[in-house]
Order: sequence, then C-alpha cells, then structure tokens
Amino acid sequence: MRLTRRELIASAATAVAVHRAAAGQVSPAESTPPGFDPWVEVHAAHLRHNVGEVARAASGQPILAVIKNNGYGLGVTTVARELEPSAAIAGFAVVKRHEAEAVRDGGVKKPLLLMGPVAVAELADLHRRDVMPMVYTPIGTELERVAAASGRAVHVHVCVDTGIGRVGVPHDRAESLIADLAGRRGIAIDGVMMTFTEDLEFDREQLRRFAALTGRLRAAGVTIGRRHAASTYTLFQHPDATLDMVRPGMALWGIYPEPAFRTQGRLDLRPAVALRARVAYVKKLAAGTSAGYSRAFMATEDTWLATVPVGHADGWPRIAAKGASVRIRGRRHPVVASVSASHTIVNLGRDTDVVAGDIATCFDWETGSRPEDVAVACGASVYDLTMHLGGHLQRRLV
Repeated sequence: MRLTRRELIASAATAVAVHRAAAGQVSPAESTPPGFDPWVEVHAAHLRHNVGEVARAASGQPILAVIKNNGYGLGVTTVARELEPSAAIAGFAVVKRHEAEAVRDGGVKKPLLLMGPVAVAELADLHRRDVMPMVYTPIGTELERVAAASGRAVHVHVCVDTGIGRVGVPHDRAESLIADLAGRRGIAIDGVMMTFTEDLEFDREQLRRFAALTGRLRAAGVTIGRRHAASTYTLFQHPDATLDMVRPGMALWGIYPEPAFRTQGRLDLRPAVALRARVAYVKKLAAGTSAGYSRAFMATEDTWLATVPVGHADGWPRIAAKGASVRIRGRRHPVVASVSASHTIVNLGRDTDVVAGDIATCFDWETGSRPEDVAVACGASVYDLTMHLGGHLQRRLV
C-alpha cells in the first residue's frame, strides 16, 4: 500500500523540530534542547511569585526554603541560586549531605541547614563548608571541639519531637539538652524547630508543647534563635503557627499538596516546573491491533499513536497510563497502553497533525496540565510527580 505524504513524515524519526525552528514555526524555547531526551523546565518568574505569596501568608516572617530531594525535582542548585537574591529567603534546608555540598559548590552563600542525620566524623567538614547541622542528641563536647579547632562558632538548629515520633529530642527532655548546648563555648543555636503531624487536632497540642518549651527557655535567658515549624501544609492549616520563621517546600514550587488547598484562597501559587519531551515516532494503528506490554491497548478503530521517549526511569510514573494526558500542539491526548522505563504511548485519535519532533508536555503551569491536574487524573501523588524526576534530566530556567 502506498503511504501518503503525511504518513511518511509522521513515521520518520528525524530531527523535524530543528527544521521547523529554522522556518520560524516554533519559539526559541521549543527548539532547545534539539534532541529527544526529556527535560525539566523551571519557571523563574513563578518561583519569585511564590516566594512573595509565602511571605505574605507568613505575615513577613523570614523563609527557610526547603530544597530537599533535589529541589523537589527542580534541581537543588538551580533553585538555590534562583532564590538566594530574594530578601525574603533567610536560608535553605536540605536532607542529604551531597545536596548541601552541591549548594555550597554552586556558590550559594546564605545559611544552609542539613536536616538529615550527621555523624560526628562529618561535623568538622560540614563546619568548614558553613553547613549547619540539625542536632537533637548530646553532642555538645564534639561541637565544642570542632569550634575550638576552627576558631569560630559552630551554628546549629535543635530539633524537638513534639509528637511526630520521627527524629528530635523529646519535648519533655529537650530543655536540659538545649540549655546545655547554649551554655557551651563556641556553639550558637540559630534555631529551634519541630515538625507537625498534619493531624489538625493533635497539631494544636504539638504547638502548645513547643510554645511552652521555648517560652521557658527564653524566660531563663537561653538564646534559642528563631523558632520554626510551619511547612507548606501548616501555612494552609495553621496560619497562627508561623512563629519566627517558616519552612515551606512545595509551596515555593507553586504546587498545592492537597486539592482542598487549591480552592482555599490563602495562597495564589503558580507551578514553576514542567516535564517535556519530543515526540519520537508517530504511527497509524489499525483496528484490532495492540500496543504496549501485555497488549494493554487494543485499537477498536484505526487510530494514530505517538511514542514519547519519557518513562518511569525519568520520573514519569507508570500510573500515568491510568488517566493522565500529554499536551501536544495545544491539545491534550490520553496516555494509553503502559508507561515503560523510557517510553510513553499517547493516543492521538482518528486524525492528527502531530509529527516527530513536536514537544509533548507531561505537566507544566498551564490550566489542565498542572502537576495537581495530572495527579488527580491518574491517582498519582503530586509529590511523586516532582520529587522522582530523574537527576539525569537537564534542568533549564525559562
């Protein structure tokens, strides 16, 4: 059977996008990168907008920006550099040591808190890099030794467990530990922190415990730095818990962690992350034939399919095939069959103008394509959609 011209173009896995860009048919942003590897875009203006929204909701309290898990998928160094100039950002917090090192190696100078566990043997090197440890065990002697060897104070934040049961010195035993640390030569407590369970009723008891503890310490003349507890959830659930500093993550990236928060009207968040790839192949599937592992998709009529080279190895979840869609040329098309490690199959319908090289958007900041929209459509966690984005993916500021 003789193929039509469109079928020949659609099935050719060539660099069509480059030719279209040269002809002025796509924007410069679309023409970069030119290959077929998926990439992540970070919307700088939306980051700045979200910082402003968080600062407003926190009544101007300083922000300790949580950029853990590779900046929630946006790239830990990328977001740290972009946020550092903001006067509202007091510093940054990560959970893994390698992320702290990446931030410092990237030239970021603002205070940096390592919220993950720290071995005593690591303290001196972290101090050399100006990375503050989060402490909750009696390591005052070791911290004093590091301070004496360096000739300058070691700055720390003390984590108090008010009921989450994860890490932190128990609140009923915290007073003596904090007073001991504060009284030692060369140790400066820059903050005392806690984490809410996100159980609305119990959170209030946690806050009461924390307020009582820090109130007693301050009354006794103990310097405890800034009190902080408010994550993104807390900004929506307990606006009275902003204390001396807030500690959001997801809100800075413009994503509502719960659907109810999106309609609450407290923060106007704009997604700052996009996952895109280029269509690698377009083919016409005849009625009665299948696509995907286990023949997961069966064509009931002749239909066009696009193969997009992005999969669960890149952070695009398998469950996307259960209801998510991909936007190509301004139209959303359902993900079908199965999401494999490196490929996603999209149903284009009975007719299409999509060709290899067109940009396919898994999620971005457009209405209907926000990460929250994808999460609702297929039942994915909105956290998984961003935090699991592969570290190998190129990050681009737009």
